[in-house]
Amino acid sequence: MPAFEQIACVCTAGLRRGAGTANVPPHDMQDSDFPRIVALICKEDARFDKKAYDFVRLGLDHTVKEIRKKDASRTGKSRHVTGPELLDGLRFYALEQFGPLTKTVLNSWGVHRCQDFGEIVFNLIEYNAFSKTENDRREDFADIYQFDDVFVKPFLPSRPRGTSAAEALGSA
Repeated sequence: MPAFEQIACVCTAGLRRGAGTANVPPHDMQDSDFPRIVALICKEDARFDKKAYDFVRLGLDHTVKEIRKKDASRTGKSRHVTGPELLDGLRFYALEQFGPLTKTVLNSWGVHRCQDFGEIVFNLIEYNAFSKTENDRREDFADIYQFDDVFVKPFLPSRPRGTSAAEALGSA
């Protein structure tokens, strides 16, 4: 089963919105539950493509693994990550997966800014696919970075427009 060992919980009571938030161990999550939950969410909120939800799910797993690699003290503890931690992890995961096409791919799914990731996360929370602490808020996803700054600028040519490669290298 693909790893989804983060802050997941499954709505086992008919996949209804707001049906409780009991945490379920990761190995109990059924692969078939997540697509059904996402389909229900997308019927109610069509702003984001189903692929965006899958990406956030996989990106969350990636984020948790990376945090645990860097901070051994978090291994075995809560699988919770903060909004900014998740955004940072999603940024790295997106660049790893899509490279210079990252912004184009995310935009095609309806994701245009950090707040959109927060909306996806909170949609998943409302349907009990993810859980949250009392301190988690949608605002945690506000303005952590600009998509152009992290997904476009790193791939722009380093030489000024209008200069030749020779001029950029100082040999002209």
